[in-house]
Amino acid sequence: MTVPAPAVDGRGGDRKETAVPLAPRARLFPSLAAVYRAQLSRARVARIPLLFVATFQSIGIMVLMRGVVDGGVEARAVVSGSSVLVVAFVALNLLAQYFGQLRAGGGLDHYATLPVPPAAVVLGTAGAYASFTVPGTIVTAVVGSVLFGLPLAHLWVLVAVIPLSGAALSGLGAALGLLAPRQELAALLGQLGMSAALLLGVLPSERLPAPIDWARDLLPSTYGVEALSRSFDAHPDWKIVVLDLAVCAVVGVLSLSAAAWAYRRAAVR
Repeated sequence: MTVPAPAVDGRGGDRKETAVPLAPRARLFPSLAAVYRAQLSRARVARIPLLFVATFQSIGIMVLMRGVVDGGVEARAVVSGSSVLVVAFVALNLLAQYFGQLRAGGGLDHYATLPVPPAAVVLGTAGAYASFTVPGTIVTAVVGSVLFGLPLAHLWVLVAVIPLSGAALSGLGAALGLLAPRQELAALLGQLGMSAALLLGVLPSERLPAPIDWARDLLPSTYGVEALSRSFDAHPDWKIVVLDLAVCAVVGVLSLSAAAWAYRRAAVR
């Protein structure tokens, strides 16, 4: 795209118009990578202590549950739910607080002036926050497996569970932070979301009343928890595991799309 620019002759008069090319529009993936690196660098120092808190919190829950759960389905649910809880603490709770603070403090005005697509801001920030959950989730899953005597052979499923659960929960956290009218409400919604991931993820679905079990099916992290839980079987049904991961991926796409829409809505208000 070009715009005409007047050319001035030696006597100060307009001579003719010449076309001046505009800078090319920023593409999605390079913009996403730039936002991701910037957010990762910015949050590295501030978020690492909170990651330790999330990891110790999940390990503490497993230690407490060890006194009432011996093994079987309950043990798999406790370890899977506690592992994904690390993702929920960072990707949902902290991201909701971050975007709520960003909106309240006028930080969205800064992002709105950048020549990057709105989706790149949301996806890059969500990806950076989700990346912090990788070591804590792996440590929690390994410690929990040893604590409850579960097999470690299929923990490679975390390679899919972490990014897909992280995408679903990050999108939800970003949307909550951007849609909340006040910063305090964004923090409250993030805490409630993490509490839901704790209560509905750690407890086996067979022990829950029907209405609460339906609410569990609506929680984005549920399908990541189910996929990880099934992988602890001696002979996992991989078709069901893949189906759970596929549902988690679809939920992740929907939640990130909702977060991108919420960002555009909040940036123009």
